[in-house]
This record gives sequence, C-alpha cells and structure tokens, in this order.
Amino acid sequence: MPEQKEPKQKGEKKEKSKQAESKAETKKPSVDKEKRDENFRYIVRLVNTDADGRKDIVIALTAVKGIGLRTAEIIARMAGIPKNVKIGDLPEEKTNELEKLITEYSEKVPHWMTNRQNDWSSGADLHLVGIDVELYRRDDINVMRMIRCYKGIRHEQGQKVRGQRSRANGRTGMTMGVTRKKESPAAAPAKE
Repeated sequence: MPEQKEPKQKGEKKEKSKQAESKAETKKPSVDKEKRDENFRYIVRLVNTDADGRKDIVIALTAVKGIGLRTAEIIARMAGIPKNVKIGDLPEEKTNELEKLITEYSEKVPHWMTNRQNDWSSGADLHLVGIDVELYRRDDINVMRMIRCYKGIRHEQGQKVRGQRSRANGRTGMTMGVTRKKESPAAAPAKE
C-alpha cells in the first residue's frame, strides 16, 4: 500500500523524494580543474596545430585543418580510443600514435575518403592536413593561371570564378557618385 502524504505545514520545506536522492547519488561528479590528473595537458600539439586538451578527442582532432568530424571519428576508432575521452588525458605515446595515423590516413582508408583523389601531378590519392591544404590550393590556382584556363583568368582578374552573377554584387573599387547636369542658358530665367 503506498504511503499517504501528510498535508504540508506552513513554513515546512519540501523534501526530495527517495527516487530523486538515489538519482543524485548515481550521477558522476564533474571533474574540476583542481581534481584533474597532474599528467593532464591543456594544450596538445598535433600536426603543427594546437588542440584544446579539455575537448573530446573527436572535437579536438577537428582543430587540425583537413580533418572534419567524420575523419576524426575514423581516426579515433582506428586508434582504439573512445569518442568521449578528453585529448588532454591521453599519454604522449597515444598522441604520437594519433599523429602517425593522421599522416598515414590515405593509405588505410578507401580512396573516396581522402580529400585529394587522383592528384594531377602524382596520380596518388592524398589526404592533406595542416598547412599542406592551403599550399596545394594555392599551387592549383597558380597552375590554372599559367595554363590560361577560364578559372585561372577569373582568379587573375579577381572576379567570381564559379559562374555567379557579377553585375550587381561583388563590386570593388571607388564609387562613381552622381554628377548633376549643368543648366543650359535657354532654360535659365533672364537676368536684368
């Protein structure tokens, strides 16, 4: 038979139910800054990029240019690290292993998972990370300029490249302003 609740007296505080108390006891306490392990690293260096050690491994890996969420999940799975582990808690050996997996990523995944398939100079499937992403992009634009293709010419001129309209938007340079016509002498009133 369920217990009957007594009517509340004036000024009496509400008491938590037994279920709420048991839930509160089972919750894991959050880790404070003072309680962190002395081996915890707040900044982790990966592929010439500083990653925040307080973030989960998947989110921290996306700080590296060329690695998105999907790629970060795959790298974490290949390393055997759960997604919810903070990257600052990992020992130095594990971060070295992660860096090695990032550099060898294109060899371990199908070619359609890389970010530069069938490179025009080498024919290899590459996965560019870090500063290489920007360097290869700049080189590709320079090649297009040299061979004088349409996209290269548009890049040279500083115009839109992908077929957008350019009549109204994307205008650069000084504004012309409006000039006023001079009044003709016939239209002017006669002065005496």
